[in-house]
Amino acid sequence: MREVMEFGNKVIKNISRVIIGKNEVIEKLLAAIISEGHVLLNDVPGVGKTMLARSLALSLGLDFKRIQCTPDLLPSDVTGLNILDVKSNEFVFRKGPVFTDILLADEVNRTTPRTQSALLEAMAEKQVTIDGKTHTLSDLFFVIATQNPVEFEGTFPLPEAQLDRFSICMTMGYPEKEQEIQMLHGMKAEHPITELKPASSAEELREIRQKVKQIHLDDSILSYITDLVWKTRRHPDLALGSSPRGSIALMNLSRGLAALKGRDFVVPDDVKEVAVEVLAHRVILKPEARLMRKTKEMVIREILDKTEVPIRNG
Repeated sequence: MREVMEFGNKVIKNISRVIIGKNEVIEKLLAAIISEGHVLLNDVPGVGKTMLARSLALSLGLDFKRIQCTPDLLPSDVTGLNILDVKSNEFVFRKGPVFTDILLADEVNRTTPRTQSALLEAMAEKQVTIDGKTHTLSDLFFVIATQNPVEFEGTFPLPEAQLDRFSICMTMGYPEKEQEIQMLHGMKAEHPITELKPASSAEELREIRQKVKQIHLDDSILSYITDLVWKTRRHPDLALGSSPRGSIALMNLSRGLAALKGRDFVVPDDVKEVAVEVLAHRVILKPEARLMRKTKEMVIREILDKTEVPIRNG
């Protein structure tokens, strides 16, 4: 897996020219795209969510489109629609922004459930159906959605079915003081993204995805993953546990991380590194747990602490 590690190192180095001090977030974002998942960035405005998405697309040399989600955004604004060509007197399909490699759905919770659901088929099956006809999307199709967790007026919270489509839900957080000073120095003349060049290509990404599928998963690791997920379904503080899609996402992200670290096998630490961000957005707290000021992340960490970690022999 040395090639995957080298791929990860060069892409992370390239993106970190724009996104300073967030290598761990970038690594998990890369783990998601090489394991064919989708990412939800849940954080306050101005921390670089949109820049991270643009930097990823530029670094990988992929086609990139952005949707600015608003309450008046229609499903056809996302998927495309058939329009009448007056010259030929026939309907012609005009593709929407979903026909791309990397799609950024900015402030996805500001658009209506009807439009949010337009992304469901695309994220799950890499296709959209319009007027009864199915259109295939790019084989590299990858969604990065952002939302602001502190503003609720004029927003439409994502339903569980939509949240479950995202492999991982991450926050970026504020930079450290030294990192922010470094960022300001880099932006004295112009934004560093204007000079960002591709560090990889679509073809290399396809090859990396195939290599990730060859990562070995021991039965003890699969048992560990299912133990964690099963405990979310039986935890006294949770009204709803993770779906089987959560198990699949945890397995795939763990494989992606292992590959980026240069290993051809998954270890428990790979699972633990992403478990909170993979599972927390898939569970629902009971009202009494919220009254006790518990959070979903606290419950998942508690499950991690109380679950026996498999020991690798040899």
